[in-house]
Amino acid sequence: MVADNDNRLGEFLRARRARVRPEQVGLPAGLGRRRTPGLRREELAALTGISVDYLNRLEQGRETNPGDGVLDALARALLFDENEHEHLYALAHNTGPPRPDHTIRPGVLLLLENLRPCPAYVLSRYSDVLASNPEGLALHVGLAEQRNTIRYLFRDPITRDLFPDWEWLARVTVARVHRLRGEDPEAPELAALIEELREHSKEFADLWELHDVAARGSDRRLFRHPQVGDLTLEAQTLYLGDSGLRMTVYQAEPGTDDHRALLALSDPQRPVEQSTDQQAR
Repeated sequence: MVADNDNRLGEFLRARRARVRPEQVGLPAGLGRRRTPGLRREELAALTGISVDYLNRLEQGRETNPGDGVLDALARALLFDENEHEHLYALAHNTGPPRPDHTIRPGVLLLLENLRPCPAYVLSRYSDVLASNPEGLALHVGLAEQRNTIRYLFRDPITRDLFPDWEWLARVTVARVHRLRGEDPEAPELAALIEELREHSKEFADLWELHDVAARGSDRRLFRHPQVGDLTLEAQTLYLGDSGLRMTVYQAEPGTDDHRALLALSDPQRPVEQSTDQQAR
């Protein structure tokens, strides 16, 4: 069997096939206990018009260049949503994003300052923290040491207390990483991050095997902050060109308890910080 790193398309198809029950796609469940979770290859072949042998070669990584008609048929049969369909295409065609560019324009740094007291930071395509205003780091206790929001979520124990919906947030985050991996399979920094987290975080490793994919999570974020207590914030993401850089801003309605909590986090004497190690590990 081809290793996971060399057979992402096959791994994805096997995982998704195992999650579709026959009755979901109009097939009889049959009698007795099924040895195969989800759909059998024979059932998927009947739904798509693709031969069992071809499906077997796809899943084992011996067929690496399926046509768009095959991909669309698989997406329909496996009940893919839009994100999963796009991810399937990315895996099959090995498409990649523009070359990463971590250059932050002076105007972006000025914007971080002018957004205060709203917490805000700039992330790379793979979620390295490239710059932040003081409130952005104060809101995410311990993020200054990790310098990557994905690693922070899974490797800093404080996040289990800071985020009341940690389990949901973890699942969405891994689904986003799966999508990124499909879009840019050759990115060494992303591969290294995934390898590290699969080795050192059982939660990440277990979620990785689900092969969920997602573009983004909810705009509503919950916090249980050790200094200012519970607060609910709206997170807005601004994309800075086509290099994958993005700014995330957390805000609350003025006059509310949540807004007063943000004011309590603010330290007007601290300047905006730009990372000196943009490839932090």
